[in-house]
Amino acid sequence: MKRIAKERFGDLVKAVVDVDREIIALGGELHADEEILLIEKESSQRQNLWGINFYPDKIGSDFIEFDSVINLKPSFDNRSRGVDDAAIREKIKKIIQKLII
Repeated sequence: MKRIAKERFGDLVKAVVDVDREIIALGGELHADEEILLIEKESSQRQNLWGINFYPDKIGSDFIEFDSVINLKPSFDNRSRGVDDAAIREKIKKIIQKLII
């Protein structure tokens, strides 16, 4: 992940998590690129996809940032770039723990 960060943005890696299928796409230039990849290649549904950023040189709660334009989903009751639903944030953390950490 540190290699991907250095190649892309220096200190962060963009990722999209499918909370239904429990899969992650990472390393794209935009969260939208990863979102499209998951929709087209993995048959993911947009309402289950959440954009996050990893900071591989940080630890604890600073390792993950819940911030992406793809998270703006008023029709799914998410009106911010963050992940407003605490249960979804926790599910994302569990998926990351399982697949990344």
